[in-house]
Amino acid sequence: MKSTGNIIADTICRTAELGLTITGASDAGDYTLIEADALDYTSTCPECSQPGVFRHHTHRMLIDLPIVGFPTKLFIRLPRYRCTNPTCKQKYFQAELSCADHGKKVTHRVTRWILQRLAIDRMSVHATAKALGLGWDLTCQLALDMCRELVYNDPHHLDGVYVIGVDEHKWSHNRAKHGDGFVTVIVDMTGHRYDSRCPARLLDVVPGRSADALRSWLGSRGEQFRNQIRIVSMDGFQGYATASKELIPSARRVMDPFHVVRLAGDKLTACRQRLQREKYQRRGLSQDPLYKNRKTLLTTHKWLSPRQQESLEQLWAYDKDYGVLKLAWLAYQAIIDCYQMGNKREAKKKMRTIIDQLRVLKGPNKELAQLGRSLFKRLGDVLAYFDVGVSNGPVEAINGRLEHLRGIALGFRNLNHYILRCLIHSGQLVHKINAL
Repeated sequence: MKSTGNIIADTICRTAELGLTITGASDAGDYTLIEADALDYTSTCPECSQPGVFRHHTHRMLIDLPIVGFPTKLFIRLPRYRCTNPTCKQKYFQAELSCADHGKKVTHRVTRWILQRLAIDRMSVHATAKALGLGWDLTCQLALDMCRELVYNDPHHLDGVYVIGVDEHKWSHNRAKHGDGFVTVIVDMTGHRYDSRCPARLLDVVPGRSADALRSWLGSRGEQFRNQIRIVSMDGFQGYATASKELIPSARRVMDPFHVVRLAGDKLTACRQRLQREKYQRRGLSQDPLYKNRKTLLTTHKWLSPRQQESLEQLWAYDKDYGVLKLAWLAYQAIIDCYQMGNKREAKKKMRTIIDQLRVLKGPNKELAQLGRSLFKRLGDVLAYFDVGVSNGPVEAINGRLEHLRGIALGFRNLNHYILRCLIHSGQLVHKINAL
């Protein structure tokens, strides 16, 4: 009985907040029906703003917040008026409620509730729509429309952004409909740079993976925003570097350490695969020494077990031609060591030395020479990390959350919907949503 009393009291209070007084209630099976009279409404003509003369009552149906897990419908009795202005085109009009917009099916707070479920509870649109008793399309549209208001129509959305991260993200695998299915993800890492506990914030998602994608996004923002950007973190893609250099030349560009190490690892793998083909004229089999040690070669040397170390020593002694592979492995480990050094000044010098040595290599060391030339082209971006200490780690974390979002939704067909859902999911909009 106490629990029932609490539910009734809560329902009465929540309904009173809407400017309504309850006149009746019933259990309609799948939903709760609350009959109410309006207390807070306007009686002026929406066309000419002149007061009207009461004519009769009419009814309006609205969806409100669920009660104990069941959808709620409000059956509201409203007065209807005759306009007193003889020249007005609007002869008759219905009183307008303060808790809902004209012609809408839901109260104002339903939109906030939907966004809270999507952004905080990580619910799917389907589950949210079912809880409200609404259709999927309407629920999704309400969320997307409000997200546009909170992000794109907020003049202060980009205030205080000094450090950004840029990376690509795969949003669709339907190549026939969406091409390569890539988008460019732009993330605010300002707070994270000074406090690792501060989460990064998704600023926007741009269709495509190219210099033009980032160039158009930066160009559409004001000059004030571009001038305030101090650091741009990115992967090894040259297009992002070109676009940022053109539009924000004063910003410090940083090539992410993970992508530098991965590039070195890719060249190490390419060297191993080339030696495999040259020696055996086939791809690797489980008993082949090169193939058997493929994962061991990519393991940081300080994490190698005694058994793995012994396996590598046997590999170097197996064939004299594997000396090229050993050199590639040593370069790979040396690059990793640079990023793990405590003294960033010395690490920067060591990285510069490694790149200078690699780019002049000739003969059988073609993979290492390619690595050296690639890193030398982005020398300033690679070395900038040791000065500013910014990486793309927060961007990769958001990419992981977006993959989770795609899993919740079981994929997306509409790119615009996907972009707005990403902003709801990872745009740090909770404080704006709660303020609605």
